[in-house]
Amino acid sequence: MNKLVLDSESLNHVLENKQISRQEIIEIYNNAVRDPKELFSVAHRLRNKAKNNSVTFSKKAFFNIINLCKDTCSYCTYKAEPGENKLSLMSKKQIYELLQLAKKYKCVESLFVTGEQPEKKYPEAKKWLRENGFTSTAEYLIHASELALEIGLFPHTNAGNLNYQEMKELKKTNVSMGIMLENVSERLSEKGMPHYLAASKRPKTRLQILENSGKLGIPMTTGILVGIGENIEEIIDSILAIKKLHEKYQNIQEIILQNFQPKEDTVMRNTPSANEEYFKLIVALTRIIMPDMNIQIPPNLSPKSYQSFLSVGINDWGGISPLTPDFVNPEFSWPEISSVEENSKKAGFDLKCRFPVYPEFSSLVSKELRDKMIEIEDEEGLVRGDYWR
Repeated sequence: MNKLVLDSESLNHVLENKQISRQEIIEIYNNAVRDPKELFSVAHRLRNKAKNNSVTFSKKAFFNIINLCKDTCSYCTYKAEPGENKLSLMSKKQIYELLQLAKKYKCVESLFVTGEQPEKKYPEAKKWLRENGFTSTAEYLIHASELALEIGLFPHTNAGNLNYQEMKELKKTNVSMGIMLENVSERLSEKGMPHYLAASKRPKTRLQILENSGKLGIPMTTGILVGIGENIEEIIDSILAIKKLHEKYQNIQEIILQNFQPKEDTVMRNTPSANEEYFKLIVALTRIIMPDMNIQIPPNLSPKSYQSFLSVGINDWGGISPLTPDFVNPEFSWPEISSVEENSKKAGFDLKCRFPVYPEFSSLVSKELRDKMIEIEDEEGLVRGDYWR
């Protein structure tokens, strides 16, 4: 029996809710490189079966709390050094003022982002914390989260490798949290590779954070970075690692598939961006590996074609801000929410606003946080249209 027949059988098994092997996934990919139509068709059918004809997003404000970072990635421009113009050390007053502005813009999510454990490397970070009355970045994040809830926004924290106790405390005020796995390949941490100087990106370390989130029952967003020098088996192994964790703890709420874009002032500035056809194959492959998962791509990183990804398996646009830039990818502006809605509609999908936690994971959220959500929630567990528009 030839490989194309085996490929069709494997895809039929997915449609029948049967498990397929790692080798079958590799063969599906290899055949799709030659002709992607069947893979794309199956991914689209699975997406519509699991998620109907809606596509979601979270209306957010991005809080760039502190962008000093003890690690160095070959592709990152988020990190700042002391004295640079882009350095961000938000004071309590600045956080409060941005929260109030975000409320006026009808944002739902306050995305709190920091560099990796900045106080472990930089005296400037320790001084900043001390001036604001805290001893650690995690303590500051707890304060910011409490403030967000008071004003009426829902916190989602992405602060790198927080330890178990820090995550436990943040769970009290955060409806969800996030950390990008990026890739499980140890090869990408070798000398000359993108994660060589980023100890926090070691796969075992990142997987342990996700494991801790499962033990704590935190609705967790994770994902992979596509186009940083990985091979297809490393991509597949990364998605399978996420799948394994989710099967164990049932708390992975979303997979972000982020396409690499080179940045001028980085080591990888001459590395080409992820090829769009390759990226679409990864999106579709992720859908067949995890048919019921929420899968998103950032629309600002595919500004001319993001709506076409709806036909290959995604069901979410992630956070979109009407107020603040994407500090991780500042050269890529957020599209207007009205434009995203129009483009989604043209593709046959209704745009709906969600909380930072998806409806099917809200049972993991404390009663105190759920009570606040219910005030602006519709019958689907999403944000009422009259609240966010």
